[in-house]
Amino acid sequence: MSRNRAGDKVMFRPSLSVFESMMQRVVFLVPLLVAGSIRTLQTDPVKGKSPITALENFHFEQFTGRWYEVAVVSTCPHYMQRKKRNPVMVALELKHVPSQHNFTMTTSTFTNGTCRETWTVLSFTNTPGQFFHHVARFGADVDSFVVDTDYDEYALMMQLSNEKPTGNKTTIVKLYSRTMSVSPPALEKFKELIRHHGMSEDAAIMNQHKGECLPGEPTKEAAAHHQVFGHESSKQIIPAEEEQSDVRPGLENL
Repeated sequence: MSRNRAGDKVMFRPSLSVFESMMQRVVFLVPLLVAGSIRTLQTDPVKGKSPITALENFHFEQFTGRWYEVAVVSTCPHYMQRKKRNPVMVALELKHVPSQHNFTMTTSTFTNGTCRETWTVLSFTNTPGQFFHHVARFGADVDSFVVDTDYDEYALMMQLSNEKPTGNKTTIVKLYSRTMSVSPPALEKFKELIRHHGMSEDAAIMNQHKGECLPGEPTKEAAAHHQVFGHESSKQIIPAEEEQSDVRPGLENL
């Protein structure tokens, strides 16, 4: 505070350096706050503005067990081309040991008469219904979200894959069912989710059942890494990350 010649009080005005210091602190703190929320709130790269949120009050233990992938759509052209060539239904088995902070997902699908089984270990996040795994071969972070489910009949899944080296981002939407068929209301919810995130429902692929290929149920003649199904089909078990394919990371699983 200072006085003018007439003795009146004059309000103290901070120098520009004070304001500059305050602004520098604000600019420094904002990126930290944003970085701290990345794992909880993800933005769909298709629309670039709608955050993807997991189902509220999600109960994972009710979600475990067997599911079938009955429909799928993706922004990855390689994935879509491959699925169109072989739109086969995928069987999944989710298993969790309560004392662990991750769970195992095993997927099985027929490819040219061969039952291919892969497994992926996914980590829980601070948000129920949101999972994470990293694919080292592609340097990709993959976030998976249970957007909606009734646990007994259907589940709507969304997956975001971000390849760090290239910056490639992929969105995939999947419809799961506890059986090899799905009800019309569940299918309509799947289409609504596709439209909401800026994709065409006409591009969605309905998977077809082409024979029993169930994870976790080897035949009596099964060996450790080679199991026979009938007379013409065989089963190969490989880690998901070691599977050689033209599909980008994370899209083959969950």
